Amino acid sequence: MGKLNLKKVILAYSGGLDTSIIINWLKENYGCEVIAVAADLGQEEELEGLEEKALASGASKIYIEDLIDEFIDDFAFETLKAGAKYEGDYLLGTAIARPVIAKRLVEIAHKENADAIVHGCTGKGNDQVRFELGIRAFDAEIPILAPWRVWEIKSRDDELEYAEKHGIPLLRSGDSSYSEDRNLWHISHEGLELEDPESEPDWDKMLTLSVNPEDAPDEPTYITVEFEKGIPVGVDGKKMKGSDIVRYLNEIGGKNGIGIDDIVENRLIGMKVRGVYENPGAAILYQAHSFLEALTVDRDTVHHKIEIANKLAQLIYNGQWFSTIRKAISAFIDVTQETVTGSVKLKLYKGNVINAGANSPYTLYHEQYATFGEDGVYDQTDSQGFVNLYALPIKVQTMMRENTK
Repeated sequence: MGKLNLKKVILAYSGGLDTSIIINWLKENYGCEVIAVAADLGQEEELEGLEEKALASGASKIYIEDLIDEFIDDFAFETLKAGAKYEGDYLLGTAIARPVIAKRLVEIAHKENADAIVHGCTGKGNDQVRFELGIRAFDAEIPILAPWRVWEIKSRDDELEYAEKHGIPLLRSGDSSYSEDRNLWHISHEGLELEDPESEPDWDKMLTLSVNPEDAPDEPTYITVEFEKGIPVGVDGKKMKGSDIVRYLNEIGGKNGIGIDDIVENRLIGMKVRGVYENPGAAILYQAHSFLEALTVDRDTVHHKIEIANKLAQLIYNGQWFSTIRKAISAFIDVTQETVTGSVKLKLYKGNVINAGANSPYTLYHEQYATFGEDGVYDQTDSQGFVNLYALPIKVQTMMRENTK
């Protein structure tokens, strides 16, 4: 593909090192107008001064879009309902943020009659796939430009040198900080000592949302989370909208050292990477939801849902949020959540989320059946015929082996 003829582009902008130098690079190499688009997903102080910084870096204007409620209600909670965790650990905080951003990038590109959408993802990561699949779900033809695939810059040091040479303002020096992605659902940390799998993370330097569990209070904190059809609707008897619930649980969970995950994961493109994720509110909600679901959903559905959740996590991680199969799986998940209504009490203590009781009008747990004491509803002699039939295939195989010795 030859060099694009660009007059106006939309840049997915965070204010970090990559996107800061991309503005100048675009103007230098394409002579085009650059409109920055930043998504407010709850990264709080990271948005401070962003407009001034984008304009000082050469952008003609900037959109700072409040997408927090859409992100939590339509993406994070959809993932929570499924219990989806990538490779059993990662709560998908970055992966679920990219499709909502991509959707808005296309909307603004159409509004501004832009010639292309630009992103600052490297060729080594998952985000390039997530952004571009998300963009293609809403515009099949608009050109997408990823400078990391075409420019001469090869490293973080090259970027810093370019920024200094061109007088580009940076929020931080860049050589002593982690590569981070933050939103209301989580914050991720990569780089520095984490690139050596033998190194223990520098918790004092790294942690933002949570405290080191060793420094958490010596007394536990109890909370109660309420759900309606798998969706969190309140905490400690107070109804709240989704984003406020997550914000509240981030604060309480963070104080108790909840939700710190040191993970080695397999990226879509094949390499293994290590990251530390802080997700105190999300960790609490996953635990509470799982416990309530165990009470209110039948065995066969739960077992199948576990398999489906793993598939869904892979789809989301790989940028396929807007695919037909993801939508179909989510439709199945919705059916499983029709009875996941009730409240869950949890004990938070030094990094641990401990079940402390739950109730639901739809509970399938009946003490008279499960008790070890005497009951009047279960005839234990009925189980003999069941066990005989269930053991029949094994019995026949054993007979065959004995007859063929």
